[in-house]
Amino acid sequence: MLRNGKPLNECVFDGDKAYDTFHLGYVEDDQILSIATFMRNDFFPEDGEGYQLRGMATHPDYGGRGYGAALINFAIEYLKEYKTDYLWCNARSAAAPFYKKIGFINESPEFDIPGIGIHYEMRLKLK
Repeated sequence: MLRNGKPLNECVFDGDKAYDTFHLGYVEDDQILSIATFMRNDFFPEDGEGYQLRGMATHPDYGGRGYGAALINFAIEYLKEYKTDYLWCNARSAAAPFYKKIGFINESPEFDIPGIGIHYEMRLKLK
């Protein structure tokens, strides 16, 4: 799901085990329905401390129920507590409306991540 049917080892990112990375999951009836990883990454260094949302996925049978949004909203409140300036992501173009509903804005034209698809850089200011 996360990487369009690719093997699990292709869903591991540099920084997954860093002390300031955190992983969230939405679990119901002992099943993981949605996941997201948040890692420190000052992609817009002129704007202060940033975190990147990476590796977000929701099981296709449970999409549109708010599970992914719940994970992001939890992370937003958590990051605000630690005075983080912004949250950003490389959003698949098909998911851009989802992120816009949460308050993210486009920061780039479309670009291709080979083997993954068309994306936008999107950012949400937390301060």
